[in-house]
Amino acid sequence: MSEIDTSPNYIANVNLRQVGKNKPRNDSPTKVFGRAVYAGDFHMDGMLYAKVLHSDRACANIKSVNTSAARALEGVHSVLTAENLPASNAVMTDLPGQVGGGTKNTKQPILAKERVRFYGEPIALVAAESYELAQKALELIVVDFEETEGVFDAFEAQKPDAPVVYGDDNIVAAYKIRKGDIEKGFAEADYVLENTFSSQYQEQAFLEPEAAVAWVDEHDMLNIRSSTQVVEHFRAVADALGLPHNKVHLQAPYVGGGFGGKEVMTIEVWLALLAMDSQRPVKLVQTRENSFVSHGPRHPFTFTHKTGVTKDGKITAMKITATSDAGAYAKLSPYILLYATVGATGPYRVDNLWIDSTSAATNNLPTCAYRGFGTMQANTACEAQIEELARLIGMDSLDLRRKNFIKTGDPNTTGQIIRSAVWSDQCATKALTALGERQEKTDTHLFGHGLACYQQSYGRIRWMKDTSESWVGLEVDGTAIVRCSVTDIGAGQMSSLAQITGEILGVPMNEVTVYFGDGHVNPLGGTSTASRALYMTGKATELAARNVRNNLLECMAEHFSVSPGELDLGDSKVFVIDDPERSMSIKEMVKHCASLGVHRHSLEIYRAPTSEGLDPETGQGEVFPDFTYGAHAASVSVDIDTGEVNVIKSVGAHDVGQAINLRTVEGQIEGSALMGQGFALSEELILEKGILQNGSFSEYLIPTSEDVPDIQSIVLESRSGLGPFGSKGIGEPVLAPVAASIVNAVADAIGSRIHDLPLTPEKVLAAITANKAATGE
Repeated sequence: MSEIDTSPNYIANVNLRQVGKNKPRNDSPTKVFGRAVYAGDFHMDGMLYAKVLHSDRACANIKSVNTSAARALEGVHSVLTAENLPASNAVMTDLPGQVGGGTKNTKQPILAKERVRFYGEPIALVAAESYELAQKALELIVVDFEETEGVFDAFEAQKPDAPVVYGDDNIVAAYKIRKGDIEKGFAEADYVLENTFSSQYQEQAFLEPEAAVAWVDEHDMLNIRSSTQVVEHFRAVADALGLPHNKVHLQAPYVGGGFGGKEVMTIEVWLALLAMDSQRPVKLVQTRENSFVSHGPRHPFTFTHKTGVTKDGKITAMKITATSDAGAYAKLSPYILLYATVGATGPYRVDNLWIDSTSAATNNLPTCAYRGFGTMQANTACEAQIEELARLIGMDSLDLRRKNFIKTGDPNTTGQIIRSAVWSDQCATKALTALGERQEKTDTHLFGHGLACYQQSYGRIRWMKDTSESWVGLEVDGTAIVRCSVTDIGAGQMSSLAQITGEILGVPMNEVTVYFGDGHVNPLGGTSTASRALYMTGKATELAARNVRNNLLECMAEHFSVSPGELDLGDSKVFVIDDPERSMSIKEMVKHCASLGVHRHSLEIYRAPTSEGLDPETGQGEVFPDFTYGAHAASVSVDIDTGEVNVIKSVGAHDVGQAINLRTVEGQIEGSALMGQGFALSEELILEKGILQNGSFSEYLIPTSEDVPDIQSIVLESRSGLGPFGSKGIGEPVLAPVAASIVNAVADAIGSRIHDLPLTPEKVLAAITANKAATGE
């Protein structure tokens, strides 16, 4: 069920024919009928099959790697270790995409050479005539390890005597925010509350594990067909192997989910090495168990919130510390920590603020990008603190939020002025209302309602100087083409570009063909990350389509003897607005304009807003292009005897700026409801001394179809965003408040708060038991 609210509009409403409507996505038929070819489906004659030897130790020196028996096995064509790699280029690239940024300390080597730093670190690669033979070869490789002391806690890693994982120390990144007068803020408070909240590792659990095929063609071109979120990784592969960028052709077909787990480069470079060494096509589809250690899970975080508040609910000061576990290599941890730092105060204005945040290296799994990118963990802690503040001063939590919501024109955590609409109040009110009345407790169950609001950025960090390119053209038969290398990771990125183009050029979206996911023959669109794909590639496509539209209307204005502003394109025709009978089909229009030599295509680039970074002493400056706001509400039941939590209803209300495809927006909200539910209640990668204990779906518990609650989507449209037609990014934002709403609902039900996630039945039952003991029930 969905609800559209377009009042009040932030910008003038427009007469949209396709954008904002429930249109069947262009990718739906090929997926529904099983015609979509994913990376793991791709096959080539003479293809070899790859396997990766992953370390079974979390921290050890490598004394030797003996591959002689594996190399001697008949049918094995390539066995590679670090000794076989280009010495100067044998590292992974941490930062995908275009320019800017950089991470502190050592990057991850492609293959471990002298030392392994985490369980699962790749040591050797094998390519053979079958997966079974490749596995047998792996078992013949002998690695002589020397155990070394490791560090497995982010706080222990920061102590002076801690074992150093790499580089000079274990501090991967650190930020500080100093705003206003923190002591004055606390002095003005009537109450001061301090709490610590912690969250866990979470696996992306995408449907399709890492998969790719690589081959060298007759032109000595290295081709890679991979399940990746970033076709720009062709540059990283080329740099790692010492090849010219124009000699690496990376294609991304339909991707079976990413959620950030396919953002950094992993198997592409392994397969490139094997294909070049064997001169045969090589395919790798990781097993689910190996996938768990290949890409990097969500960062576990610990937040301590000290908050001052007045009797009437005005927040006067916040002092926050945040610590994340980066694992054995930096990867994207510095950026994720930055997002968490900016997001630590949630959607609230705080004038007196002190934040210290740190990401520390350990010998745990390297953590990396995951939908929400640090903001989600920060928001979960912040919203728990808000509820506890409301409980402390005896105030309704929504009223407390209303007292402190940031507004358009206000400065946020880093002093960045919010310029787009902030509809937090509207979203929260609608979400809570949709929950209905709270059920009364019974002899066996307790019931609770929970709310959470959020502020989530979309688009990449400003000093990365993000750009996106797209090409739009009309064929002489009236059909349209879009060329953009954006990867489609299941969220309808390709279909959105068709809908935008169809809207502007008056062509049905099913007559728009989009060439996507190929960085060699299409203009570079940038990464499908950071909720930027619709915003950036959509904006570039919108600009290109409008150029084509303007060229054609100028031509037709002369034909109809009117000004271009008196014409419109829609329903496959060009017509005079005040006299629709004066019209011509799009097909005839294109032929007419083509005969006069009018350009019917355009290449455009969209440049995101930029800035120079934060003041290192105060943390003040502009970080992101813009922000999305919204709320999620949840109702839960709690079994008194078992501690089991059941989510009854889940409501997401979000200002998406402008929905391009309403059905796609609903899908994002519904998917986030389950993903956030898993984070709140059951999902946790368990490590013991760095060794993964539950690396399969039989032990790692994601919500199933039986766990799906009643989900309601409420879509608001302020049309105030930076994206096409005023849209905002929503892929990550819709997840940000889900877990927090469930956690708050459980606290409401049982009358006390559990401060560490997930809320397993054991923790909930212990809290219920403790409450009974404290109250004498």
